Amino acid sequence: MSRRFETISFLSDYGLADEFVGVCTAVIRDLAPHVNVVDLTHSIPPFDVRAGALALARSTAYLPEGVILAVVDPGVGTDRKAIAVEVAGGAGVFVAPDNGLIAPAVAIAGGAERAFHITNSDIVLSGAGGTFDGRDVFAPAAAFLCNGGAIEDLGPELDPSLLMPSAIPLPRDEDDKVIAEVLWVDHFGNCQLNVGPDDLPATWGPTISLTLPDTTQPGVTVVRSAQMAANFADIGGGIGVVVDSLGMYAVCLDRRSAAAELALDVGEQVVIAQGEDELVTTPVTFGR
Repeated sequence: MSRRFETISFLSDYGLADEFVGVCTAVIRDLAPHVNVVDLTHSIPPFDVRAGALALARSTAYLPEGVILAVVDPGVGTDRKAIAVEVAGGAGVFVAPDNGLIAPAVAIAGGAERAFHITNSDIVLSGAGGTFDGRDVFAPAAAFLCNGGAIEDLGPELDPSLLMPSAIPLPRDEDDKVIAEVLWVDHFGNCQLNVGPDDLPATWGPTISLTLPDTTQPGVTVVRSAQMAANFADIGGGIGVVVDSLGMYAVCLDRRSAAAELALDVGEQVVIAQGEDELVTTPVTFGR
């Protein structure tokens, strides 16, 4: 039995300078006037499927029941599929391109239960051109589901195991070190790694070493000491590694941008190793 949804959670790389987001929302409200649209973000970097997948995965556990509309679609107009994926016993449906964008979020929601290729010409719009599937395919499909339409009416059923997987990198162990990568830099300059507490040896102490870019020599790395910290204030004046609000380790500075000061960006490699427990100091001579 199909259920009527009240909410569409909407994520895209459309930005707000053009009318794309407003047009998609207008299509939804025209077809399903009762629906509330929650704008998760429309500031995903253009064409960056991985960034969109990470943002969606970070949000999924906090979304209300309903449709999750996700559009980061560099393959628009090609043979990539437009899909609807049912999760959580029908409590949620992801509507998106089949390009890996929703794979991590679907996994967090318990995995795909059913998936369908959105092809029904009675549901999608026949808009001009073939480059705005957010307006012509995804928004109408989302509105149809919110009106209580059956997901199987969208088009042919697909094998969920054959949907495009995620391309999010995993950390790896190498010679008593953990090779990590910066997944996300937030508004404050905190740099989330693809490493969580279970990925570092429990025997390591509160001090670790990080191999980071040398801010004075492009292409060169330098080893810096960092403290495992419970929050930003505990970091003090040095470098800290904090478990962030999503349970992942993040390289942070207290009230400063780690990304800016440490020359870190998404995709940058960070090598983590056990550090020295004793504070190493350098003696200085004061002027006479």
